[in-house]
Amino acid sequence: MPIKENIGYINQIKDEAARRCGRTGEDVLLVAVTKLHDVDEINEAIDCGITDIGENKVQEIMNKYDRVKPVRWHLIGHLQTNKVKYIIDKVSMIHSVESLKLAQEIDKRAAQHNLTMDILIQVNSAEEESKFGITTEETGQMVRDILDSCPNVRIRGLMCIAPFEDNPEDARVYFEQVKALYDEYSRIDHPNLDFKYLSMGMSNDFEVAIEAGSNLIRVGTMIFGARDYSKKQGN
Repeated sequence: MPIKENIGYINQIKDEAARRCGRTGEDVLLVAVTKLHDVDEINEAIDCGITDIGENKVQEIMNKYDRVKPVRWHLIGHLQTNKVKYIIDKVSMIHSVESLKLAQEIDKRAAQHNLTMDILIQVNSAEEESKFGITTEETGQMVRDILDSCPNVRIRGLMCIAPFEDNPEDARVYFEQVKALYDEYSRIDHPNLDFKYLSMGMSNDFEVAIEAGSNLIRVGTMIFGARDYSKKQGN
């Protein structure tokens, strides 16, 4: 199906999943993952109503930024500290903060641009060695450390990448663990903590993620089709 129909189909599933748990589809933000997809495809998706796009690599943001129509950019992949300076004034939120060192670098670069950067803390609830992110047990200390030392960073919530499961239902337990953390730490009263986003769910499992409490889903393949990895770009 073309991009417009794909987005419509995703929104239909999103709406139905949200209604099953007492919410509406408007309560769940769809971020289109544009990794390895070209500018024309991205602009077509924006013309079809996409307001937010997510990139995994700093270099792809740099290569596409000036050629993509007005949109909110999200850095959703692993971010090295030495690359923060290149995207600090380009993205609206960084989803993948998994160390105090990275948060402090984001804080430093944000201060240089006189801005406050919205971040999500990445939680690896399944503790997969192949994925970045802190454990559920480390989350509370990470929240406190960032609030204590990063005045130009605002924590907007949590992010999780569940293990890929043939049956998406098997990922529910990992989403529910992060939702419990989200509910717990959202009660902290601090000017630099304003939990609004629980970023969970991708093309294969976003329906279950929404049922488990996600209000931000990151979908690429279901919008644009399979990626052509022969076009792989740098970090």
